[in-house]
Amino acid sequence: MTRKQKKELRRHLSTRQLMGIDQLTEHGLKTAKGELVFYLVSPDNLSVLSTEGVRGRVRALTELLRGIEAVELLALNSRQSFQSNQLWYQDRSEREDLPALRELLRQDRDHLDEIQSTTASAREFAIVCRRDEQSGKDNGALKQLEKRIRDCGFRVRLADRQDMMRLLAVYYQQDVTTERFADFDGEDYAYG
Repeated sequence: MTRKQKKELRRHLSTRQLMGIDQLTEHGLKTAKGELVFYLVSPDNLSVLSTEGVRGRVRALTELLRGIEAVELLALNSRQSFQSNQLWYQDRSEREDLPALRELLRQDRDHLDEIQSTTASAREFAIVCRRDEQSGKDNGALKQLEKRIRDCGFRVRLADRQDMMRLLAVYYQQDVTTERFADFDGEDYAYG
């Protein structure tokens, strides 16, 4: 197949096909290699725990995850990055002749720095488990793993459809501002 033919074929594929996703499921997504189930995990009260308390929770979660055959841990930004904006302000202020405008550009850059530093710890963690066809129907096993993670001292919940769309948007296009994702473009608009 030539490069032009491949390009034409890709042009007719849906976004999900291009990402290798067959469908979104109740708590994850299906790919050609099987179903992936996502657990959204966040630590509880780490700021009030001693160093040894934090280590204990991490150790417990590590031991739990070691016992699971096909598991991955994702760490995603859940806040927007302002790096390109910062670079633009820097470049623009270097080219500016008027001192008053240079000062305004510096203030804008400082403001973005402040926003970035207050949201720097805004990370989102997900535990991703691969399910085979046999266990694909057993939601009891999903709930059991959720309880075992909670017993390690972490807040956890199974991802829902909107969570999956948000995680994909953050991962693929760094979109952290959208509140609700539509299944189809224009779904939220009435046609007359």
